[in-house]
Amino acid sequence: MSIPDAACYLREVLPVELIKAKRDGRALPPEALQGLVEAYVAGRVPDYQMAAFCMAVFFRGMTAAETSALTQAMLRSGEVLDLSDLPGVKVDKHSTGGVGDKVSLALAPIAAACGVVVPMISGRGLGHTGGTLDKLEAIPGFQVRLPVERFREVLASVGACLIGQTDRLAPADRRLYALRDVTGTVESIPLIASSIMSKKLAEGIDALVLDVKVGSGAFMKRREDAEALARALIAIGQGMGKRVVALLTGMDEPLGRAVGNALEVKEAVELLHDGGPADLREVTFALCAEMVLQAGRAPDLAGALAQVRAVVRDGRAFEKLRQLVEAQGGDAAALLDLGRLPAAEGTLEVTAPAAGAVQAIDAEAIGVAAVALGAGRSRVEDAVDPAVGFTLRKKVGERVQAGEPLATVHFGRRGAEPPARVAERVRRAYQIGAQPPPPAPLLLARLVDPT
Repeated sequence: MSIPDAACYLREVLPVELIKAKRDGRALPPEALQGLVEAYVAGRVPDYQMAAFCMAVFFRGMTAAETSALTQAMLRSGEVLDLSDLPGVKVDKHSTGGVGDKVSLALAPIAAACGVVVPMISGRGLGHTGGTLDKLEAIPGFQVRLPVERFREVLASVGACLIGQTDRLAPADRRLYALRDVTGTVESIPLIASSIMSKKLAEGIDALVLDVKVGSGAFMKRREDAEALARALIAIGQGMGKRVVALLTGMDEPLGRAVGNALEVKEAVELLHDGGPADLREVTFALCAEMVLQAGRAPDLAGALAQVRAVVRDGRAFEKLRQLVEAQGGDAAALLDLGRLPAAEGTLEVTAPAAGAVQAIDAEAIGVAAVALGAGRSRVEDAVDPAVGFTLRKKVGERVQAGEPLATVHFGRRGAEPPARVAERVRRAYQIGAQPPPPAPLLLARLVDPT
């Protein structure tokens, strides 16, 4: 196959020829990738062909030039915001996905309370990991599909706004994100990198802080893969004139103790009241400090971290969340009365089979169990139950007695599996031994250079 120039692409090359070329390990020129994305968004390439293309990329990979070209094509599929008229440095944060990762719910209001402008385009659950949009929609009335004009208004008035991809902002990624979720093509560095950077660069940001997860509950199980993804993301951002820093953070067990949309909202609120699990606080505060530093609001990371802690301690960050929820149509009173959030129909305790200490918790197994319970999606069209999920009563390193609860299952009626079977999944995810393991660091590396 000979791939012609861009002007001839749509007329002379069928999508199946591009699929075959990538299947056979050949590099595609920017014109071909641009044409493929344009045709997909326009409806001229069906989902089944784009799924086949993604699978070919999954197995064959992409060169750095291809990944950059795919990102550009997805970025150009919609509008790129110009937020230069809004005062302040615009900084966003993105996580590559983990189990129990509710960081964005607390991070955005904390950073905004520190004077950072936070335009955030987020995603839904992907594979075994939860999505920020699903968590936000657990707040009654919260609107994640705002017109661009309202997005700008909320940014100007509150300092932060969290929305999903729209028909105008990175529409190619919005479609591909959902397609990859249900076709087994999530764990691909080129597809992850182009997805993240296309929607982030569409926001009109000046800088980006990345939380690249590594471990059993992450898409990148190995540190070397996480570093490769981080460097790919940094290179794309720096190539387009953006300041990018990446933190590698551990995801060998769920982050915090809550897994499930409404449950995670509650835990984020707890953090903003200067509480919450220590691991969630550590990761959230570290990422927030990076955002404050990138925005020029502090001279160094120590000063930035001090600001972050101050706005949480004195309540300014929680007040910023209340303003954000109200501005996006949500029931702000639910933040004060958490009983107004969706509640599960019942609970079931998962008990320890023996005494000892928790050696490990398989975070991916917990995430898969949450999907089976109805907290995530197995198919694009699946509805999410905002109330269901887990409360982890024991984390790694904590001691437990035989028959003592390891976790609580919050169940509803829409799960793909009955609660007892899900509870057994959770029980198998726990590994109990005689002695606690040595503590493992959460913050593994800080990367600012793609080389």
